[in-house]
Amino acid sequence: MEVSVIRSSSQAKISKTELGCRDLSQISRFRKAGLRFTLKAVHSDPVLESKSPATFKSLDRLRLFVGLPLDAVSDGNSVNHARAIGAGLKALKLLGVEGVELPVWWGVVENEMGKYDWSGYLAVAEMVQKAGLKLHVSLCFHASSQPRIPLPKWVTKIGESQSSIFFADRSGQHYQQCLSLAVDNLAVLDGKTPIQVYQGFCESFKTTFSPFMGSTITGISMGLGPDGELRYPSHHKPAKSGTITGGGEFQCYDTNMLNLLKQYAEANGNPLWGLGGPHDAPTYDQAPNSNSFFKDHGGSWESPYGDFFLSWYSSELVSHGNRLLSLASSIFGDTEVNVYGKVPLMHSWYKTRAHPSELTAGFYNTASRNGYEAVAEMFARNSCKIILPGMDLSDEHQPHDALSSPESLLAQIRTTCNKHRVEVAGQNLAPGAPGGIEQIKKNMLGENKIDLFTYQRMGAHFFSPEHFPSFTEFVRSLSQPELHPDDLPSDEAEATESVQTSSDPNIHLQTA
Repeated sequence: MEVSVIRSSSQAKISKTELGCRDLSQISRFRKAGLRFTLKAVHSDPVLESKSPATFKSLDRLRLFVGLPLDAVSDGNSVNHARAIGAGLKALKLLGVEGVELPVWWGVVENEMGKYDWSGYLAVAEMVQKAGLKLHVSLCFHASSQPRIPLPKWVTKIGESQSSIFFADRSGQHYQQCLSLAVDNLAVLDGKTPIQVYQGFCESFKTTFSPFMGSTITGISMGLGPDGELRYPSHHKPAKSGTITGGGEFQCYDTNMLNLLKQYAEANGNPLWGLGGPHDAPTYDQAPNSNSFFKDHGGSWESPYGDFFLSWYSSELVSHGNRLLSLASSIFGDTEVNVYGKVPLMHSWYKTRAHPSELTAGFYNTASRNGYEAVAEMFARNSCKIILPGMDLSDEHQPHDALSSPESLLAQIRTTCNKHRVEVAGQNLAPGAPGGIEQIKKNMLGENKIDLFTYQRMGAHFFSPEHFPSFTEFVRSLSQPELHPDDLPSDEAEATESVQTSSDPNIHLQTA
């Protein structure tokens, strides 16, 4: 596969020193994936030399970022695909993208408790700064399965003897890719609480990256749970092949969650309700209506016990989010960066009355109750912004049997955020969703505009001929120049002189 990258002179030029043969070798990592970048002479459409600056349509300062590879920095704290990333940064800059998002992993930086190695991430920050781009940092206090990036080794070792630091489902299966929120303030990490450990991590980050804060680094996302999102890991067990994803399972069966439930039940005068989660809830692979808890009519979720349990379960999640976002706000509040947190789009089964996928994930949102009021209030209280993923999803492309509605759920959350004056940023789930780019544009430029969108994620597919041209057109469509009459050429010769047809490497960078 081959991608030709060119750009008209009305936008930017690349000199030999900026992008020559040596820089092309920086794509060698992606070339192994079957992707090859070349620069070649092309005959472009006439470029109009402006006599005055072109006027651009205002998008109320919409900022577009692109996510860097999840494993941009991994084991050994070295930069992976460094040359390819460097070349990619130049291409994004010339397209008009404002910046990139960088995942910063707890398991990469703090392999020994209280000892931080930021060298790889500093190198990336310097690359981004040199490219003239902005940087949004995502602090990841969870693990990744693909690519494999584990929790810190010393945390994993503690978990081997104290499995209760992790979430557990009804069968006793532990989710070991993030800590249970029930241990936030328990001294389970060699005498320290997770909140204290997260605080040390954030303070070290702030000190180390102070030269970049507010200039290159403009935003920080605080990791809040699985995949960095504010939720329980209710869907961590994949559905069987050929089946519709179930509503997930409640994650309240580790020792510490059960202790919190017991205390809540006793305080509310119902000690028997604190012995465990709902006994009549389905398992991961079962349809929500296969048991009585989530049934649309007469389900236990509408009973006094159901309200008791769901109120407790959701309030614990909101309290966890409040602890982490208040920590981030207190540490970064005196800088010029914005603090964000990510809230998931649990859209499966949204068309039912119970909304089981949201309930098991920790959002007490049903057909008769807005479960995002408390979430938005918590973000507003901490002066943080919300990132909503899934802005590339449309209802028409969802499985009919899942009774899903990502568009309705997204609209509900955005309306609730607007009510509480919480700013919303967006993400797509992955490039290639059917009709994804058009859906993104619809969500970015609708009535409730967003100021920041992060397109996920840079890699071999991102720069492939099947994807990169459509991404380029997407970027251009966000801000098309409107030429002033004085910008028009005086005659055909003037326009022709502006056409670039040189075979010299000193060419323009633009998608062919």
